[in-house]
Amino acid sequence: MFKGCNRQVEYVDKRHCSLPSFPEDLWRYSRSLEELLLDANHIRDLPKNFFRLGKLRKLSLSDNEIQRLPQDIQNFENLVELDVSRNDISDIPETIKHVKSLQVADFSSNPIPRLPAGFVQLKNLTILGLNDMSLSSLPLDFGSLSNLQSVELRENLLRTLPESMSQLTKLERLDLGDNDIEILPPHIGSLPALTELWLDHNQLSHLPRELCQLSNLACLDVSENRLEFLPSDIGSLVSMTDLHLSQNFLESLPDGIGALSKLTILKVDQNRLTVLNPAIGKCVALQELILTENFLSEMPSSIGNLTKLTNLNVDRNRLQELPIEIGYLAALNVLSLRENKLNYLPTQLGHCLELHVLDVSGNRLQFLPFSLTNLNLKAIWLSENQAQPMLTFQTDIDDKTGEQVLTCFLLPQLEYQQEQMGT
Repeated sequence: MFKGCNRQVEYVDKRHCSLPSFPEDLWRYSRSLEELLLDANHIRDLPKNFFRLGKLRKLSLSDNEIQRLPQDIQNFENLVELDVSRNDISDIPETIKHVKSLQVADFSSNPIPRLPAGFVQLKNLTILGLNDMSLSSLPLDFGSLSNLQSVELRENLLRTLPESMSQLTKLERLDLGDNDIEILPPHIGSLPALTELWLDHNQLSHLPRELCQLSNLACLDVSENRLEFLPSDIGSLVSMTDLHLSQNFLESLPDGIGALSKLTILKVDQNRLTVLNPAIGKCVALQELILTENFLSEMPSSIGNLTKLTNLNVDRNRLQELPIEIGYLAALNVLSLRENKLNYLPTQLGHCLELHVLDVSGNRLQFLPFSLTNLNLKAIWLSENQAQPMLTFQTDIDDKTGEQVLTCFLLPQLEYQQEQMGT
């Protein structure tokens, strides 16, 4: 695709064209071409004449087979956006420092072990992609890139962060997932504009209290680490909406969790929770609460305060009963309680009029409350071997209470499981 007239072409799009080399016919547009997209081809080399395209403002060469980024990259003094991700480039030339207009740069998925010293002279950089490289360290003066708003450093070999990063006062998004960070330095708390921090799949055993100074932080992902506790000041993260704590060693949540009044997503699956802090009931904005694979034997009655909750998953715990307050969850769409020790469900569950999916397979239920007939259920799972999402129920009478209940051929569960084991 070409945009322009005659030789005054400003835009060329030749993505996914199976090009084996740089198209020579583009040189004729050296005085006008501003945007060039050559992604997903088979280009291996960048010829010298290529760097005559001095008017270029945007250059995208991702998903090629380029092995070398020539020193002549310095000729692109007007270049604002550069994407050379997913190539075979082994180093960034020192002359990159002369591309003074560069604001957006993506070098991700290249075998580049280090950044050149001159890299930190790119003062106008706002978005920087360095994912899936071989970086084991960052330049000590990384903080001189003071205009950075987004930095992607996922899937590298980083163990530490230079103290100079505290100078990135405009930084809004920092992705450090899939590295080897064992200690998060206190200066992480000196990033006042930070709204997203990704630290998943590292080696963190604790989080510094200074992290709780990030009052604008909305999303924090520290899943797949070694955390045994959270800072007691976590309630200071007043802007938090998404908190991901999956696959750690947490045994409890601090009282401060209740101060996160904007929290909408909380994932604490695959931890070691034995109790759920009743303060969770103060997180009144919660819409999704994932507690799968813990050691919970009960849920606090304060769970009933979460009237905006749409998805509650407590699979593979040790729940013996549910609080009657669960009936206050008026917005609940999905309730999953698979593989617990439940003997019955409270009648109040029938008040959750938005409930469409109920999974109670792998429990000890004798019957279901008759109040479930009030609901417009689309799926109710009583067994892993169940063929259909809905079943035909019959009414019965509970011998102990005299109340009307629902039953079917899959109930009572314990007897059914024993029959299965005996066949």
